[in-house]
Amino acid sequence: MTRALDDLERDIEVSRAKLDQTIDRLQRRMTVSGVVDDALGVMRAGRYVSLFDTTLVAVRRNPIPVFLVAAGIGLFMQRMRKEAREDCSLPMQKKEKPTQAERKSPLPQPPDLRAGPYDF
Repeated sequence: MTRALDDLERDIEVSRAKLDQTIDRLQRRMTVSGVVDDALGVMRAGRYVSLFDTTLVAVRRNPIPVFLVAAGIGLFMQRMRKEAREDCSLPMQKKEKPTQAERKSPLPQPPDLRAGPYDF
């Protein structure tokens, strides 16, 4: 009976050790660098390896311009999403027809400079 108990304890210890190793591997993979490494590994296994490598070299050579372009695209997408959300939340309204002056020129007219400040 004590032998069976010892075997069970040993099996439990082995299972715990395996579980600890698995949890450690998962924690390493769930870090930012681990996720990036996994994504890079998947991309490198695809058909577009040369395109990916060329892009990666360009990013490594010019990280600041790439970051600025990515930030600009992100801001653009955010603004487009915000405007789309606002458009969806507004009730449908009839658009009024523009007046004849508005149809002629969408820009404001410059002031008449021929008249002086004291001319009435």
